[in-house]
Amino acid sequence: MSTEEELKAELAKLKAENEALKARTSKGISLKVSEKGGVSVYGMGRFPVTLYKEQWLKLIEMGEDIKRFIAENNDKLKAKE
Repeated sequence: MSTEEELKAELAKLKAENEALKARTSKGISLKVSEKGGVSVYGMGRFPVTLYKEQWLKLIEMGEDIKRFIAENNDKLKAKE
């Protein structure tokens, strides 16, 4: 039979493991190389977003334009909650 101190130690260990798992999954976004050599972003929605590297680089270059477009059209856009 476990002592109270052993149970408290086990509880603390399980809480720490739980927090570590939550921290790892709260990030939620990960990158992988697809079978066809594209870059896949997981965690944005139900399916991954996959583009080839030159497509990602073009989007990254357009970052400020995309932000400006979103700001200008904010009243028409929906936000996922």
